[in-house]
Amino acid sequence: MLDGIVLEKNAVPAASIVTDVFERTARAMAEQWGVPTYKFLMMPHPIANLTEAELDERARAIAPEVAKLLLRGQD
Repeated sequence: MLDGIVLEKNAVPAASIVTDVFERTARAMAEQWGVPTYKFLMMPHPIANLTEAELDERARAIAPEVAKLLLRGQD
């Protein structure tokens, strides 16, 4: 999340992804770093115990949203 915020502040498009249980934390971090409207993506928690195939499935599912966020930016 912080990497994405810092990149965006330096005019580098980024797409931050957090799992849904960290939504409040992500919003608080964006607020703390001065970008309360920072857009980020969420996916279901947990991911640590997923197989490579399951992670690949999640990545493929969120990829269109990543592309949209990178192309549209934070504006």
